[in-house]
Amino acid sequence: MSRTNKDDDQENTYKKHAQLITKLPKTVNWLAEELFLYQGYWFYKAALLGLMLLQDHFKPRPHDFILSSFVKSGTTWLRSLMFSTLYRSTFDFDDHPLLQKGPHEIFPWLDVAFNNMEDDIASPRLFASHFAHSLFPSSITNPSTGCKFVYVCRDPKDVIVSSFHFYKYIRPKGVPPLSFDQVFDMFCEGEMSYGPYWDHVLGFWKASIDSPNKILFLNYEEIKREPKVIVKRLGEFMGVTFSVDEEENGVVEKIVKFCSFEHLKNLEVNKNGIHQVGIGLGLEIENKSFFRRGEVGDWMNYLTPEMRQRIDSIVKEKFKGSGLIFGDL
Repeated sequence: MSRTNKDDDQENTYKKHAQLITKLPKTVNWLAEELFLYQGYWFYKAALLGLMLLQDHFKPRPHDFILSSFVKSGTTWLRSLMFSTLYRSTFDFDDHPLLQKGPHEIFPWLDVAFNNMEDDIASPRLFASHFAHSLFPSSITNPSTGCKFVYVCRDPKDVIVSSFHFYKYIRPKGVPPLSFDQVFDMFCEGEMSYGPYWDHVLGFWKASIDSPNKILFLNYEEIKREPKVIVKRLGEFMGVTFSVDEEENGVVEKIVKFCSFEHLKNLEVNKNGIHQVGIGLGLEIENKSFFRRGEVGDWMNYLTPEMRQRIDSIVKEKFKGSGLIFGDL
């Protein structure tokens, strides 16, 4: 097969990536892998390459939807809700793709999977990403384009706890686990993948205020509290508003029940299935690692009073005047 101009362009991006990482500030994270500081955020080598490919080559369509969040903020659940809402007329709950595939398999992760695969997906397309808003090219973020974001944020104290447990699952063999204290310190310092957390959340928050029709900003705790309300908001935002008949027939409630944490966690595919991360990375993650507890306030079982005081002080300082409030702050 002959090479295309697109192949050559992407090869140039690979070369640029290889040259760039030799000059970037770096640190070693809890998985004993290097993290590189680029445009204000920390990345694994593979995620940084994914970002550069996205910035240089991704071509958005008017009906693209990108689910975005900081790591461990609720995207597993929201993937399921978005997919089931958007395609509710296509799939019956008795023969639903989520019965055979984990939530991470039903629409692609842009961060490391981008490799021409998006051309073969019919519109409307669903993508997921942990990239900060400022990192996306203007072809995606410009309010005049039809591409939209759904962003979910979560109480940072619960993000810390969820991250701590998740990375224990995917720790390479031979790498000793870090203590919770060490993970907590890394989070507070902002030196973790896709961090700092505060900049990530604030970027999308401010953009959502400027362009509310472009970005639907959600709170994980709000989804837990009122899932039916959120599902209806998702339908409206994605252009598939629930009809009166659908609401009377309980379609919203069926989606919420089908996509509930308890139901998804107990599906065979999520108890024993494997998620292949990216293309050609050779990284596999057990689907069950995405379903631990999903609770609000689990941080109370882990953070000391001193830890809580530290993280709350940082949050108050970073989000002061933004109008964004977490928990009981």
